[in-house]
Amino acid sequence: MTDSPTVAIVNTTPDAVEMLRIVFTSAGFVVVSCYTHDIRDGKVDFEAFMRQHSPRVIVYDLAPPYGPNFRLFEHVRGMPAVQQSQFVLTSVNPKNVAGLIGRDEHVYEVVDRQDDLMQLVQAVKEASRARSIR
Repeated sequence: MTDSPTVAIVNTTPDAVEMLRIVFTSAGFVVVSCYTHDIRDGKVDFEAFMRQHSPRVIVYDLAPPYGPNFRLFEHVRGMPAVQQSQFVLTSVNPKNVAGLIGRDEHVYEVVDRQDDLMQLVQAVKEASRARSIR
C-alpha cells in the first residue's frame, strides 16, 4: 500500500497519456489512465474504474470536437463515483475550452514544454490537497 495520491489521466491520445504518466510518476503520484473514447463507447465502465482506483485527482482532457466531448465531461463529472475527486482540466486549445465551460475554471494547455508540464504538476499537487466541495 502506498501513501502517494492516485491521479487518473483521461485523454484521447496514447502519446499524451504516456507523457503525463511519466511526469506525474516522477512527481510521486500513482498514475492510472483510460481513454475518453473508451468511456464514450462503453468499453470502460468509468464508475467501476473510479471505485477501483479512487483517484484523488482526475486530469481530464477536453479535445475536439469540443461540444460532444464537453457533454461527455459533464456526464462524467456528475457520476457519484467521482464526487470525492478533484478535476484538473487540460486541452490543446484552453481558450476555446474556457469559453465553453463558462466559469472560472482554469484549463491547462497540454504540450511537451517543461514549463507547461510543471504548471500542470503543481495544479495536480494543489488539487490533491484540496477538499471536495461538491
